[in-house]
Amino acid sequence: MFVLAISAAAQRQLESQADELAQSNLKLQAEMQEREKAEEALRQAQKMEAIGQLSGGIAHDFNNLLAIIKGNLQLLTRQLAKGSTDVMRYVDSASEGVNRAAVMTQRVLAFARRQPLSPKPVDLSELVKNMTDLLRQSAGTRVQIDMQLRSDWRTLCDAHQMENVLINLAINARDAMPNGGKLSFETVNRPRGSVASLPNEDYVELIVRDTGTGMSEEVRQKAVDPFFTTKPQGQGTGLGLSMTFGYVRQSGGDLNIESELGKGTTVRLFMPRYQPASLPTSA
Repeated sequence: MFVLAISAAAQRQLESQADELAQSNLKLQAEMQEREKAEEALRQAQKMEAIGQLSGGIAHDFNNLLAIIKGNLQLLTRQLAKGSTDVMRYVDSASEGVNRAAVMTQRVLAFARRQPLSPKPVDLSELVKNMTDLLRQSAGTRVQIDMQLRSDWRTLCDAHQMENVLINLAINARDAMPNGGKLSFETVNRPRGSVASLPNEDYVELIVRDTGTGMSEEVRQKAVDPFFTTKPQGQGTGLGLSMTFGYVRQSGGDLNIESELGKGTTVRLFMPRYQPASLPTSA
């Protein structure tokens, strides 16, 4: 009877511990879901901030396109009033302006769209090349854009989030070059062993380099800290580089910032090469 009593007490204790464990597990799952929601909200807020920064360049380009369309329609009207039927060149030019405006709108909408992270094999050289217009709008008319896209390897990442990273880096570079300058985007294959600070794998290196004001060593060391910003109040959240760093690390890569006052800034992103099962480990 005494043994049965002990067994019953042990059983109740085990059941109590199992119940506490289940409750703790449910609480942990709820906290993880809340964290994911918060991170998604931050990503979306960062996109909206970038679009706000982009708006000036987008408005300028749209005005140019509208001027092209309006000018060609005016010429078309004059020619028709004269009875001329040789007007197709004006129709074609106006149509080209409409198409360019439509493509620009689609790119901005795709960039702003709320989407969960979806890692897929991505060619970073192609991604940067396809973003040329958005990057020029982000950098502004005073900044010269240069691209040297030599990598032909793919990496596993979320393309929309990587676009967000590039837009924010372009905006940061623009702000560091108020009087204009040069902004370079470069991609390079980095075979295993060529990046001593990282695990022995193949990487795609994405380099974003500006000729701006640069950072002091103190600022450089804090650059990826959440909410750290040197911009005036209301002009930056301090989340751009911290979320970029978090995203790159989450994707298995690394980020390095090189900067010196008066000598510009270079941001290097190292993303692991995508290796399909059928592909050898090095090539």
